[in-house]
Amino acid sequence: MSEDSEKEDYSDRTISDEDESDEDMFMKFVSEDLHRCALLTADSFGDPFFPRTTQILLEYQLGRWVPRLREPRDLYGVSSSGPLSPTRWPYHCEVIDEKVQHIDWTPSCPEPVYIPTGLETEPLYPDSKEATVVYLAEDAYKEPCFVYSRVGGNRTPLKQPVDYRDNTLMFEARFESGNLQKVVKVAEYEYQLTVRPDLFTNKHTQWYYFQVTNMRAGIVYRFTIVNFTKPASLYSRGMRPLFYSEKEAKAHHIGWQRIGDQIKYYRNNPGQDGQHYFSLTWTFQFPHNKDTCYFAHCYPYTYTNLQEYLSGINNDPVRSKFCKIRVLCHTLARNMVYILTITTPLKNSDSRKRKAVILTARVHPGETNSSWIMKGFLDYILGHSSDAQLLRDTFIFKVVPMLNPDGVIVGNYRCSLAGRDLNRNYTSLLKESFPSVWYTRNMVHRLMEKREVILYCDLHGHSRKENIFMYGCDGSDRSKTLYLQQRIFPLMLSKNCPDKFSFSACKFNVQKSKEGTGRVVMWKMGIRNSFTMEATFCGSTLGNKRGTHFSTKDLESMGYHFCDSLLDYCDPDRTKYYRCLKELEEMERHITLEKVFEDSDTPVIDITLDVESRELTFLLR
Repeated sequence: MSEDSEKEDYSDRTISDEDESDEDMFMKFVSEDLHRCALLTADSFGDPFFPRTTQILLEYQLGRWVPRLREPRDLYGVSSSGPLSPTRWPYHCEVIDEKVQHIDWTPSCPEPVYIPTGLETEPLYPDSKEATVVYLAEDAYKEPCFVYSRVGGNRTPLKQPVDYRDNTLMFEARFESGNLQKVVKVAEYEYQLTVRPDLFTNKHTQWYYFQVTNMRAGIVYRFTIVNFTKPASLYSRGMRPLFYSEKEAKAHHIGWQRIGDQIKYYRNNPGQDGQHYFSLTWTFQFPHNKDTCYFAHCYPYTYTNLQEYLSGINNDPVRSKFCKIRVLCHTLARNMVYILTITTPLKNSDSRKRKAVILTARVHPGETNSSWIMKGFLDYILGHSSDAQLLRDTFIFKVVPMLNPDGVIVGNYRCSLAGRDLNRNYTSLLKESFPSVWYTRNMVHRLMEKREVILYCDLHGHSRKENIFMYGCDGSDRSKTLYLQQRIFPLMLSKNCPDKFSFSACKFNVQKSKEGTGRVVMWKMGIRNSFTMEATFCGSTLGNKRGTHFSTKDLESMGYHFCDSLLDYCDPDRTKYYRCLKELEEMERHITLEKVFEDSDTPVIDITLDVESRELTFLLR
């Protein structure tokens, strides 16, 4: 098929402007409702007393035809017997055929952060014609904007940047979520790396994930990534890169682990545009000769990982009864954005009584830690425990586990294929440019017409702060009651998870630059508890986990703690709720007194009386 015909084929299948539903009814792979018994539709049955419709099925039972309604068509993109929905790439992206897979593994002991010795070097690499380019991905700059997609990306033969010669390391990142633009060999065992900006932008260089082969064990190699743009980084606070060895996985069942010595994050030479960039350097000895290894900024979680996880739910006869998987919409590249509805099957009598909870994740593709929290949440809420059953009986959960599949697939850090941050475009009316956030907002709007939404939470990762914390919205201009109530859930979460979640790091305000975020838009739509949950890329400064990195199990456990806190928040026994409310009132009182003390020379007794008077006025609003 020619490129022109492929473009035409793509344009014919774009999302219709007239489709205003919250769930896109199109599905490429549909499992047909087939029965081995004699089965007819009323449309094909000659009896004039039956209406002409394909929605009534007629089964021949005990000598007569028995009508029943056809089951709703499953919109999920993976049939029980068919393949996963193929991943679509921008047409110019080179993609290797090899499928990259990693095992799940948790270290037996928490992995400590790196403690600087003061002897770390800061390599600077002036341009040199003598340096050898050993890897170069040129495909990222072939188009100024997204044009169209196809399965497998570029169909021309892949270029091999360097042959297996001498002891030169071989690099590769042309796989799902991979990111590496260029590698230069600057010394026998030293490599200068450049990561690719988000596609169709010239910024957002933070995420890296690449493969290394042809190494020698026991040799000290140095890797330096030279084009980060953020002045502050958790690498300056002890965060280590992640490493994965296929030989270690096969022989010892060891997965992703924190590694590296002489780790340093520093400002380097100005770039060609005069902008200062920042470098991350580390040294490392590979454990095996001729291994296949990977380095990454955070634990990878790809679109294929998500599809395989959802396929497991779809094929499970128990979980699929209370977890319905649909396609919310399609991305610019025609990848599917899934939405899960999780609840005990409703009876007509309580269909509107159940309140709703909304969770979303991966609007920023490089924030993979959010997917691990989402996985932990789904593992728990779909589990067999009595608390999980109670949550499903009490609430309707609407879950969008991956808002930006295109960005995840191509290895972006922040943007979609529109070259824009989706989490600044929840107010946009451009459905075709930002379909996933448009349809999410529309879904929430329609849901709120039917029932109360008690909580919205968008899961993220944070590159500069430790621990896990939340951003909320400031309700101080409404009433003191609302001002305190929106802080109760985060406080409960900190009590249920004291070694990971920091309430003191939570902030509750609405900045002008954040008005297009999901958190602020949902709050303005009327969801009182509207949060962004931020998970560090590094680890904890709290309790027994102080000074250690988070593992995938740590991140997954936050999904359980989220559910546990939700039960506490909605417990008919309001003891915990009012205890937290009282604690927040005391916190607010102390903060108010401290502010007044800083700005006034008035005697303490007068200040206290004035604060109490203002609190009473606030409560009477």
